[in-house]
Amino acid sequence: MASGFFAVLDDIAALMDDVALTTKMATRKTAGILGDDLAVNAEKATGFLAERELPILWAITKGSFINKLIIVPIALILNAFAPAAMTYVLILGGCYLAYEGAEKVIEFFVKHKHEPSPAAVQEEQAPATDHEKAKIKSAIATDFILSVEIVIIALGAVATEQSMIQIVTVSAVALIATIGVYGIVALIVRMDDLGYGLIRRSNNSGLLAKIGNMLVSALPIIIRILGVVGTFALLLVAGGIFSHNIHFLHDLFPALPAMVKEFLIGLAVGLIVAAVVGIYRKLAGSFKK
Repeated sequence: MASGFFAVLDDIAALMDDVALTTKMATRKTAGILGDDLAVNAEKATGFLAERELPILWAITKGSFINKLIIVPIALILNAFAPAAMTYVLILGGCYLAYEGAEKVIEFFVKHKHEPSPAAVQEEQAPATDHEKAKIKSAIATDFILSVEIVIIALGAVATEQSMIQIVTVSAVALIATIGVYGIVALIVRMDDLGYGLIRRSNNSGLLAKIGNMLVSALPIIIRILGVVGTFALLLVAGGIFSHNIHFLHDLFPALPAMVKEFLIGLAVGLIVAAVVGIYRKLAGSFKK
């Protein structure tokens, strides 16, 4: 009885050792997409009133956890019974990411033609508005696609391992991704509060005050940078999905650096999808009239 119990403990210890190694390897392989995920979600979680930032970020984080709960079992089942379907899921997700990125590029060039009215500005600044809900929904949808990419990359890293190791490793990577990404995002969006706290504690003098002022001054710059980086990340991730899963695009323009080619592919597909969506909206609007 005792020997059987200790044998089970040995098996569990061996399994955990294997999981620790595979999780480390899978996390390393998903590091790039995690960086993109951080940039995209940090950009989406900013631009709100200070008292609304953490509640909105928490809503997005909960949505991300739900995304992982949906994606991980489906990915494991598809990988076991229909691995070819994973490619089509990725490509569809890539189209959504490309559309999101291209839409931001389009908005950047036409934003001066569509200045918001004072009423619209007040509506965006009001707490718990449709604007907030729309941004939360958009952030969760984008997180879903990025989570699919993270889970599939992690699953590919442990494809040769036994099923139990695959399940635990992919689940661990999904959990680490959510906690890590949104934990860092929370630190970024509250950086100014930390700065104000340091200024008050130091009575606005000395080294702490200088650090606090630096944090407060740096936040708007970081937010603007994250907005640009997040857009590039969306297009790069989308272009990478297309390039790695469509042979024609993979072999296209071999002389171009991979990053440049993936960005251009993502932007091109995004503009095409945006044009199709625009035509659909116009047709839908004309039919309603």
